[in-house]
Amino acid sequence: MAKEVIMPKFGFTQEAAQIVRWLKQAGEAVEQGDPIAEVTTDKVNMEVEAPASGILDGLRFAEGDTVPVTEVIAYIRGANESMAAVETARRAVSTTVGQGAAISEEISRQAASTTPAQPPAETPRPAPPAATPVAEKMARDKGIDLGAVTGTGPGGRVTKRDVELAATAAAGQPRAVPAARRLARELGVDLAQVAGSGPRGRVQSADVLEASRRGVSTPRQGVSAEVAAPGLRPSSFIVKTIPLAGMRRAIATRLQKSFQEAPHIFFDAEIDMTAVEALRAAANARQAKDQPKISLTAVIARACAWALGRHPLLNSWLIGDEIRVLGDVNLGVAVALDEGLIVPVVKDAARKGLAQLAAEIADLSERARTNRLRPDDVADGTFTLSNLGMFGVDRFTAILNPPQVGILAVSRARRQFVPDERDQPVARPIMTVTLSADHRVVDGAVAARFLKDLRDGLEQPGLLLM
Repeated sequence: MAKEVIMPKFGFTQEAAQIVRWLKQAGEAVEQGDPIAEVTTDKVNMEVEAPASGILDGLRFAEGDTVPVTEVIAYIRGANESMAAVETARRAVSTTVGQGAAISEEISRQAASTTPAQPPAETPRPAPPAATPVAEKMARDKGIDLGAVTGTGPGGRVTKRDVELAATAAAGQPRAVPAARRLARELGVDLAQVAGSGPRGRVQSADVLEASRRGVSTPRQGVSAEVAAPGLRPSSFIVKTIPLAGMRRAIATRLQKSFQEAPHIFFDAEIDMTAVEALRAAANARQAKDQPKISLTAVIARACAWALGRHPLLNSWLIGDEIRVLGDVNLGVAVALDEGLIVPVVKDAARKGLAQLAAEIADLSERARTNRLRPDDVADGTFTLSNLGMFGVDRFTAILNPPQVGILAVSRARRQFVPDERDQPVARPIMTVTLSADHRVVDGAVAARFLKDLRDGLEQPGLLLM
């Protein structure tokens, strides 16, 4: 019997995930545990694994589509089982009854054939199908009869997406998944002229791309006469159109909200990294060959965690009208990826030594770059460290990562002449850091004291042993 492949829920608050790409194609043999699709949430990229061994078939969504959690995205069928038989069996399962037991149409037909004919009676109105609480509320708000909605959730349960599609159909608009609508706007495709290949005729991203290739389009909006010179088609100067989707869209939404809502205040400090360079050289000379080297980021993380322990207000969350000062320092360390920035979290960083911090940061960074992070790896951060020094950046500011109230931007260390104890010029590696803080929580004096302790910890690393 075919096994459903559902969109898993990777996090407590997750509602949907976007299919980045199918790692296996329809008709391909898979083993249980094989990765079959790469998906992205608002925080992390993950792989969906095959729940059973068999033949992957019945892919219900295209790459780029956003799918609600628990929705069926494909099936694993037996080698001797046809997809047509799978679809027939799926349609034979009726709406969930009572505690969720499903009654098939076949059972109903058998019961009818063994029951004596009875006089016609008034047919009671069927009860609305089971629905998620969000779907029920949306149906009430939009005036949608749940009894007329076909559920696509487990056991025929009506989901939020089902109600949205029903409302769209009632309004006479083309039925399309959100990703397809965004892509249609980008490509200037008229959805009314696109035949949908998805469940119940929904237009998928692949349908929009195919329609674009066939020339099913509407006049491109948003290109002004001042930009488009006479006789010059927009396509001749638009080199590439990239949908703002997946991780990039999540980053954009989160940062825009942060910068609009939180009054950012910025503080710069210059730090002499001479002692840190000497510390790293000595530590790495003694480090075992199979252990990661002590990176500059690891030393800065150790000093940052130490300073946060001395200034706990910067190690807090602002949630609603409450400032929640946190006991553990869970330090987020930003990692740059091709598709955006991700911030894995070193848990309880203040209680870890330099070697352990270096190992954990190296491990998290590697797993971030190979899409092997778990949801817990990016959760519960209390403060963020963003180091762009390796790219030669002299100075930059970073945007807060809500609900955190502080983030430290680290730039490169440049050789500068500074006076020594005899007022003689001497070249030193001077690094600039910029603290961004939420002024609703952090005053200037608090930020200044934190930066002073951070500078002291890096210029006198022995303090970090305290």
